[in-house]
Amino acid sequence: MNMNIEVNETDIQVKLCENSSARAVEELLRDGPLTLEMKDFAHMEKFGSLGAQLPANDEHITTEAGDVILSEGNLLVIYYAPNTWNFTRLGKVQNLSEKELKDVLGKGNIRATLTIEEKMEGKEER
Repeated sequence: MNMNIEVNETDIQVKLCENSSARAVEELLRDGPLTLEMKDFAHMEKFGSLGAQLPANDEHITTEAGDVILSEGNLLVIYYAPNTWNFTRLGKVQNLSEKELKDVLGKGNIRATLTIEEKMEGKEER
C-alpha cells in the first residue's frame, strides 16, 4: 500500500510498512484526503497532528532522510535528517532523494495533503 503526501504541488510517494500503525493510517485516509499543518523541528523533520490516536509499534531506531514516522501515537513526522529515538515506522519516501526531499519540504512550516493509493493488481512497476 502506498500513501501520497502532496507538499508545495509536489507528490511525495511513500511505501507504507506492514504494521498496525500503517494500517490505521490507511483506514484514516479511506474517508478521503487529510490535510495537515506541519511544523519544522530542529532542521531535521516536519511534524503535524493526525487528529487521532493510532496504535504505536515503537522501537529504538535512527531515522534517515525519507523516513515517515508515527510519534507519540498521533503525530505524522517526515524526516529529512537523522534522529535516534523510540518511534513507529510508517513508511519510506520512494521517489525523492535526500536533497530533493529537503528542497520540497523547504524551510519553516508546510501544508501537506495525505491520500492513500491502492496498488493496481497485475500492474508492473518500472
